Amino acid sequence: MHDHARLNIGEDVIETSRKLGLENKQLLEEAGVKAFNVMGAIGSGKTSLIETAIIHLKDDYRIAAIAGDVIAEFDSSRFRKLGIPVIPTNTGKECHLDAHLVKHAMEHLRLHDIDLLFIENVGNLICPSDFYIGEHKRVIVVSVSEGEDIVAKHPAIFKAADCAIINKVDIAQFVNVDPDKMVNDALVNVPLVFKTSVRTNVGIENWIAFIRNEMRCC
Repeated sequence: MHDHARLNIGEDVIETSRKLGLENKQLLEEAGVKAFNVMGAIGSGKTSLIETAIIHLKDDYRIAAIAGDVIAEFDSSRFRKLGIPVIPTNTGKECHLDAHLVKHAMEHLRLHDIDLLFIENVGNLICPSDFYIGEHKRVIVVSVSEGEDIVAKHPAIFKAADCAIINKVDIAQFVNVDPDKMVNDALVNVPLVFKTSVRTNVGIENWIAFIRNEMRCC
């Protein structure tokens, strides 16, 4: 009985976040903003991939970012150096952003002055998959340094993603990982998967093309 009660409470929290996430999405769409929720564990390379996207796209789109983390100022300062509006969002002890936190972050942005919003979700491969925050597209980033089986071990977050990125492939040989296996594992649940390395510029064109294509979509 006690376990059943806990389950209902959890379902209520997720459903509440979903409803508030839909409200966030409506606000974004009314302002003409396309939002990308970039998820992944600490060290997967989310921040570097977002930085790279900002550099490639800031001449074509008005970009802003919400940087979510236990202490968000570290990553937000990196985005701010690229000349875009950034809202750091501290999650404290929580392992994910939720729609409530994103709503408050959005209140500090001039949405009508933005075309493209990156939401960097706090590092975790479990909790973020359950919480819809208002994004148009979900991107999951994993690094080869997390191990060859990391994708197979976390199917839920990949099922929830629109795009998966196998990152840091330049070090795959040094950590004895086959990135192609990771790609194949991801393709079981994700329609679009590609390999990248920010350091060596491998696959970055695919990352940028994905964003551009989504920006052109209705």
